[in-house]
Amino acid sequence: MYEVKSIIRPERVAALMHALHEIEDLPGVTVSIVRGFGKRTSMPPAAGLGFGETEMAKLETVVPEVLLQRVVETVQELAATGRPGDGKVFISRVEEAIQIRSGTRGPAAL
Repeated sequence: MYEVKSIIRPERVAALMHALHEIEDLPGVTVSIVRGFGKRTSMPPAAGLGFGETEMAKLETVVPEVLLQRVVETVQELAATGRPGDGKVFISRVEEAIQIRSGTRGPAAL
């Protein structure tokens, strides 16, 4: 199992969520609005944000290995605008998953 964590432009979330929803057997996606700063700190801060911060969306999902490449390619394709600040994708191995309600473990818990 792998966790795919994507930090993308908020305006790209709807299209990406629609495409991810079309992937059969995708366990689910968590979306959060986050803020922070990256390498490009020379950009003027957005209204209400200091220190060169910007608002982004964070999408998180845990997928079996068989879906990993398709999910990553979908994120890259739909989150890209070609401009600096399109975001990042982070991939981490997940050692264990446990479904709280039933106690099911491993890939079946997804």
